[in-house]
Amino acid sequence: MVKKGKSRGGRRLRIVAGEWRGRTLSFPDNPGIRPTPDRVRETLFNWLQPTISGALCLDLFAGSGALGLEALSRGASHVDFVEFEQKSAQAIGEHLELLKSDRGEVFREDAFIFLEKRELSPYSLIFLDPPFNRDMLEKVFILLERSELSPKLQLYIETEQGVDELEIPSDWVVARKGKAGQVRYMLLESKGREES
Repeated sequence: MVKKGKSRGGRRLRIVAGEWRGRTLSFPDNPGIRPTPDRVRETLFNWLQPTISGALCLDLFAGSGALGLEALSRGASHVDFVEFEQKSAQAIGEHLELLKSDRGEVFREDAFIFLEKRELSPYSLIFLDPPFNRDMLEKVFILLERSELSPKLQLYIETEQGVDELEIPSDWVVARKGKAGQVRYMLLESKGREES
């Protein structure tokens, strides 16, 4: 859990659509954080339109919280934000308070430890936007393979240009993918989703 306090925002984040459309929030100027661009978020949530309402989401490596906040704005029932960097985690908590939302919870902890100790089966959507590092995604896949997951689970992955070379485990299928500049992104669905 994150303690409340005043964060000093150095950069801005705009919520694209939904309940909080057009709201602009500040977040700490941390060189490791790059919010998902508006255009990419718009595309992603167009893909998710049939399933986002009422979804229980996990925003892993939350950073600015852009993906989880957008999900809440568009009708997700709850988002758990996991962010290790203290100022960033604190800022997400302050954003939820500012938006008067009780549908989000912030966990200031290592993403891999969170995956190892938490029950993941309730989640229907997991956002994976780690610092640009392919090894992190491969480690996440290993931890997910060890967990009991919902057959309806969707994974959103955002990374640098090499995402096409990322080895996707055999129990996942690429439902959608796109690119914007140096950003590559894709939506994966569990093969169990097709069978259920």
